[in-house]
Amino acid sequence: MPSQKILDTKKEVVAALVADFKDAKSFVFLDARGLTVLQDTAMRADLRNSKLSYTVVKNTTLAIAFKELGVAGLEEYFKGPTAIAFSKEDMIAPAKIMKQYADKFEKLSIKGGVLEGNAITAADVNAVASIPSKEVLYGQIVYGLISPITKLAMLLNAIVEKAEAAGATTAAAVVATSEAAAQ
Repeated sequence: MPSQKILDTKKEVVAALVADFKDAKSFVFLDARGLTVLQDTAMRADLRNSKLSYTVVKNTTLAIAFKELGVAGLEEYFKGPTAIAFSKEDMIAPAKIMKQYADKFEKLSIKGGVLEGNAITAADVNAVASIPSKEVLYGQIVYGLISPITKLAMLLNAIVEKAEAAGATTAAAVVATSEAAAQ
């Protein structure tokens, strides 16, 4: 049986993990066995630049920490060496960046993750990774809002050009032409 000092140290480690994980938006669990030191160092530097946290923690310690956080169903992900990537700022970034590295390094594989307090599979992590960035989504919304107005302007311009080509010079003739075109 471990000494009281060892048990207290383990409890402190779990408490520190719970405090660190508490504000995280999402987690991705990985198997990083076989990465070279160069690959691991480059990946960790990129993760730090992206404001993601990345660490390797004992499976039993992770299981206890997530149990204290109230997340269930993670037992299958805590087999073999487990690395964990998470972000306190962006819900999608851990999945997106770790998928890029899993595609780049064949020895790195995604086990699963946690999103909004629920366990998700590796397929779910890959699906989350395919969500466009916030800027792209904003662009798509703006395009969706502007598109009907643009189409209307192009239609009106075409009507005016058609009326001019037909020799109509008055507003009444343009309106008559547009009414005829609508029928």
